[in-house]
Formats: sequence, C-alpha cells, structure tokens
Amino acid sequence: MLSDGPIIALVLLVLSRMPGWLVQVLQSAGGAFLLYLAAGAHKTWRDFDVTKAAQTRSSRQTVLKAAMVNLLNPSPYIIWSLVLGPLLLKGWRETPVNGIALLVGFYTTMILVSLGIMGLFAPDRNLGPRVSRVLVGVSSIALACFGIYELWLGAGTQWWSRIQ
Repeated sequence: MLSDGPIIALVLLVLSRMPGWLVQVLQSAGGAFLLYLAAGAHKTWRDFDVTKAAQTRSSRQTVLKAAMVNLLNPSPYIIWSLVLGPLLLKGWRETPVNGIALLVGFYTTMILVSLGIMGLFAPDRNLGPRVSRVLVGVSSIALACFGIYELWLGAGTQWWSRIQ
C-alpha cells in the first residue's frame, strides 16, 4: 500500500487527460488482460503438482523491499491503467463518493483477504497443497468473470464506432 499511492496518482493523471473513448479502449484491454491471467491461473490449476507445492517455502521481505518491488513491478501500473483506474475515474465523475468507495472497498477487501489467507496458511500447512489447488481454480474463475465484465463495460459504450 505504501507504493500504490504514487502509482495511482501517476496513472490517474495520465488517464484523466485521455479522451473518453481511449479510456474505454483501455478498459477493454484490461478485460482481455484479466482473461489472459485467468487462462494462466487455469493452466496452473490444471497442471498443479502437489509434490512441488508442498516443497515451496515462502521468504520474508521487509516492508521497504516489498514497496520497492511493487514500484518497479509493471503489474500495479497495468492493473491501475487498464482496470482500476478507468473504474475509479468513472466513479469519481459520477460522484466523488463513488470513487472513494471504490478505493476503500478495494483496499479493505485486499487487506481482509490477505489477512485471512495469512491466518489460514501461515501458522501451519495442515490444509495442504490440495486446498491451494482449489484456491487457484477459484481465482481463475473470478479472474475470468471480472475480465468478461470489463470487456462488457468497454464494449457496452461501443467505442469502436467512435474511432471510425
């Protein structure tokens, strides 16, 4: 969260200066990107190796290292440019409360889910790698649903007819 603030500010500055149809094109690209991620998660689920998952160990990172990794990682820029940024701008333009609600809802959900995952899996590995496989499958379905929704939002405004 420390590094997301500057990323969000930069992306929103750029997105707010773009024509509306280009933001909708980005939203459609975001939907396609989410479908790509869903396909990758589905492949991971399909090819899941229980023995490799059991051997995987997580390493500890300091907060500053994690923030630096996030700043240098293209993922937050992509997700804020293609998915969350256009949604945040749309909500803010309707009413600032909608934009703020998106941010609060996103980060509240992200923090609570992260805490839940740590609470379930960090203390011990009693649930085993089979549960990890199920969670990968569930995430692939969720990513596909969000991807389809983003494509629908982008296509629903028929931006392609505005380009021609």
